[in-house]
Amino acid sequence: MAAIEVRRLRKTYGSIVAVDDLSFDVLAGEVYALLGHNGAGKSTTVEILEGYRDRDGGDVSVLGTDPRHGGRELRDRIGIVLQSSGIEQELYVAEAVALYASCYRRRRDVDDVLELVGLAEQAGQRIGTLSGGQRRRVDLAFGIVGRPELLFLDEPTTGFDPAARRRSWELIGDLCGEGTTVLLTTHYLDEAEHLADRVGVLKAGRLIAEGAPSELIRAETETRVSFDVPDGMAVTELSDVLPPAPSIAGARVEFSTKTPTAAVAALTGWAVARGLELAALTVTRPTLEDVFLGLVAEDTSPEPEPTGMRDE
Repeated sequence: MAAIEVRRLRKTYGSIVAVDDLSFDVLAGEVYALLGHNGAGKSTTVEILEGYRDRDGGDVSVLGTDPRHGGRELRDRIGIVLQSSGIEQELYVAEAVALYASCYRRRRDVDDVLELVGLAEQAGQRIGTLSGGQRRRVDLAFGIVGRPELLFLDEPTTGFDPAARRRSWELIGDLCGEGTTVLLTTHYLDEAEHLADRVGVLKAGRLIAEGAPSELIRAETETRVSFDVPDGMAVTELSDVLPPAPSIAGARVEFSTKTPTAAVAALTGWAVARGLELAALTVTRPTLEDVFLGLVAEDTSPEPEPTGMRDE
């Protein structure tokens, strides 16, 4: 069952096509990461799904409802974590979360929410006194306080330290365990690789790749091998065991191969036969970031600035 269905979605700003014949589904209970450079159409797509922006063409269903006409009933079932909430800085943390909670019928207890996002000790502080990372936790609290069936996360861990990011990942996993569906946009590709059941990659408003992170990574067939040449030896002495045209920077040698087992066996066999150690020998599998950069290498244009502000 799909929580989100998008069919041939199109949105233009004057002569600029921001979203171009876009189709994808987000299944109930999964984390779906929508990836793309600035300008790829992510923000426009998500705002249409949230019901904050009209579309020019195509069909969209969010929890079985067209978000253009969802109104109060749909908003009661979704949570949104914006890049910045713009909440009044003089409010106390617990007060602000309680204010947001009052908008929902199935709200969580405020103290429970603050505990979940790691702000229990800051409950009595004014929002304006918080660090950037703590303010992002407030934004996350706003998004989950209404027990959403569907949660939109827009760069949710920006400003978090590594420990806070990991705790947030655990929280998102727990929410999905309760049945929440998550649509995630993030520039942290390790975050998408860790959290997402599936990812969709946008380029110039079109979906150019989709699948589980592991599937997309497997499609990137080359593995990187690197090592330092032993002192007193020239790279040419390894010519029989290296592929053509390796990358050489000083003593550092790096090459890519589709057969890493055979390549490493030949290289280490050569070294063992001579009683040598290959310092800093590293075998690196492709990551989702490698795949993403390869897919969108030429998509670097900024997304057009939409007219009108999103009403929160």
